[in-house]
Amino acid sequence: MRADYEFLKEAENASLEIPHDVTESVRDIVDTVRESGDDGVRELTRTFDEVDREALRVSDKEIEAAAEALTEAERRTIDNTIENVREFHEEQFAHLDGFEKEFEPGVTLGTRLLPVETAGVYVPGGRHPLVAAPAMTIVPAKVVGVETVVACAPPQPDGSVQPAQLYAMDRAGADEVYVAGGAQAVAAMAYGTETIPSVDKITGPGNIFVIEAKRQVYGRVGIDFLAGPTEVLVIADGTSDPEMVAADLLAQAEHDPRSRPILVVTDEGVAESTEEALYAQLPALRTEETARECWEDNGEIVLAADLAEAAEIANDYAIEHLQVMVDEPRRLIDDLHEYGSLFLGHDAPVVFGDKAVGTNHTLPTLEVAKYSGGVNVTTYLRVLTHQELTPEGADSVAPWAASICKLEGTHAHQVSAEKRIISDESRELAEELGLEVE
Repeated sequence: MRADYEFLKEAENASLEIPHDVTESVRDIVDTVRESGDDGVRELTRTFDEVDREALRVSDKEIEAAAEALTEAERRTIDNTIENVREFHEEQFAHLDGFEKEFEPGVTLGTRLLPVETAGVYVPGGRHPLVAAPAMTIVPAKVVGVETVVACAPPQPDGSVQPAQLYAMDRAGADEVYVAGGAQAVAAMAYGTETIPSVDKITGPGNIFVIEAKRQVYGRVGIDFLAGPTEVLVIADGTSDPEMVAADLLAQAEHDPRSRPILVVTDEGVAESTEEALYAQLPALRTEETARECWEDNGEIVLAADLAEAAEIANDYAIEHLQVMVDEPRRLIDDLHEYGSLFLGHDAPVVFGDKAVGTNHTLPTLEVAKYSGGVNVTTYLRVLTHQELTPEGADSVAPWAASICKLEGTHAHQVSAEKRIISDESRELAEELGLEVE
């Protein structure tokens, strides 16, 4: 972040540093699961969740009970979100395709988009068990054809999974659901236990222990990305309603004291009015304590000279959620290119993307948006190449390949290429390139 930006309010420390003791603790957790399997998961569940549960897999009876525990309105609400997420990701998938082309006679190359065979999704508990989270990670996987989707979620005090989350996991398409939380769930999905299968890729948000566990198992399995506490940056100007801006900042501040709510504004009067509105709204929130601590510790207000500079500042932040709460927001869209998800206009709050419209809310934080997008259908796809050559096609490529191998000193490769030289024309080319072909 440039030092010459004008901060009206600046956070002292806006980065997430994983403490050394967390790293060591997670390493011990991962080792316990690797060495002790199911017993290790049960032991860690007793230690961290104070729950003693023998069966790690959630039964069909428990899934049915979860559905029955919800009202019809609650089930309809969850089903609506899942359907919207499915519709969006099906459309996203429909616009992806592989290809195959004969680039020169006898040389056919192409790519295929194939899903991973197994995916593991972590569904977090914490302060607010996120009911929309299963749709965001499970649905894209099923849309692209992942054969087996394994879901893990932490237990409630009685040992069950939170009913709304369990219903959502089942309706979104999870093939297997297990009661395991935190780093031990990630380790179990990475290495496998007697009950919980190992997977090819792990996705989903979580606390600092989940983040560190994903970092430690990466390589053994693929992961989506490492994401910290949620973030929002609102671009505002003289056309913005301070009450609405304040409400949208608080909507992210209530997640976690370490969340990052940021206002970039071109009008100092709007900045002052927004902060006044924010403090006026706080007492009415049931999550006031967390939201207040977050805003006071991590909230920022940056004064921009104009909307062009506001866009520049937003790109520097590379924020998770970027709201453009100005009239004619699309005039900025070409200038904005570092964000997890973009929300255009006064009536496109983050809550809609997080909970209902269908776009994915599992998004990059901590400037990860500079090199990665959020979870989407490609998260679960592998772009695989293939090549098919006729003898004539191989003959035309062989001298060039053999010459590269000679430069590298990879002699066996060179021999492999030279054995495909069959025409006089290619033999002549090989000699021109300094090859000695029999």
